[in-house]
Amino acid sequence: MAYESLVHSGWQGVLERLGGTVHLEHEARETKAFRRPRGVKCAVDLLRLTLAYCLGSMGLRLTAAWAEAAGVASLSNVALLKRLRNMLPWLEVLVGRLLAAASGGQAVPAAKGRLIRIVDATVVAKAGRQDREAGGVWRVHAVFDLPAERFSAFELTDELGGECFDRSAVVPGEIRLGDRAYLQPDRMAAVLEAGADIVVRARWNGARWLDANGGKLDLVELLKKARNKDCLDLPIWIGRAGGEPLALRLIAIRKPPEAVEKTQARLKAKAKQKQRVLQDATLVAAGWVILITSLDAAAFTASAVGDLYRLRWRIEIAFKHLKSGAGLARPPGEDASVAKVHVLCHLLTILLTEPLLAEQLGDSPRREAA
Repeated sequence: MAYESLVHSGWQGVLERLGGTVHLEHEARETKAFRRPRGVKCAVDLLRLTLAYCLGSMGLRLTAAWAEAAGVASLSNVALLKRLRNMLPWLEVLVGRLLAAASGGQAVPAAKGRLIRIVDATVVAKAGRQDREAGGVWRVHAVFDLPAERFSAFELTDELGGECFDRSAVVPGEIRLGDRAYLQPDRMAAVLEAGADIVVRARWNGARWLDANGGKLDLVELLKKARNKDCLDLPIWIGRAGGEPLALRLIAIRKPPEAVEKTQARLKAKAKQKQRVLQDATLVAAGWVILITSLDAAAFTASAVGDLYRLRWRIEIAFKHLKSGAGLARPPGEDASVAKVHVLCHLLTILLTEPLLAEQLGDSPRREAA
């Protein structure tokens, strides 16, 4: 479903997917997104106007001019901006309803029937700013569910909004996957206490590693001693600032020689560029994929845990779809509420189009084996 079909030919179909005109009108008034027909005749026209602005590239003035010419609305660019700010609660309701209605997909064998939830974040540059400029990005935090193949949670912050493993509510029984950025002992503990299991990738120096007696554990020394092994599966404890150490499993899977060479070459080039001395421990750890998990060893072997973590690439593909397929780029940089409206409109597009793609094309490429 392209931009044209959302705001032109396919508009009636979009309204039906969102619950119908009568329901939308009631919902818009309930959330105070639409209060009275001043400049915009009805809530449905306001939604169409919002999508036209957020999914297009016309800007406020040209969108207002387009709305006048198309008979959608008659208002100034300033009035349009005010309307956009009021749209946030209604769009959150629309997106939430579509997220809740997402149907399950094919089972993921490695999960043994359990829900997998992948947490990650991506950044998009603010309009008029450079990507790495201070204060120049929005960070989109998301949760992507398997086997449903759907985003189940979204949050927008500025660049100061850090990635948090427990940012979204836990579904009891889920298996939550995270990359190295989510090796956060206290937050991991919160997820575990809420009834989930975790699989998180780790850096060799990313946590305070402890043995069963609470003594310091040299993770790199463990890897060195395993020179004749392809996999380690050991109990390990992680020190915490806010409580007792976490008792977990350490799983280290040796990388193929070509992957090791590639990783080490990248690390050496980066160290040279930044004029830093590369530690020997970093080169040793580069030969392994190090995972931390709470999953029971009797039910999930080390190989099965590795298979689960490899599913994490699915959210990367989903982010790519959000940015390239739905066109999410450079939300407004000064007004947080309008930026959130911008992101929610693109997410709404994803949620509307993915079921249609599944109907037309069959299984998503994301459902292929990792």
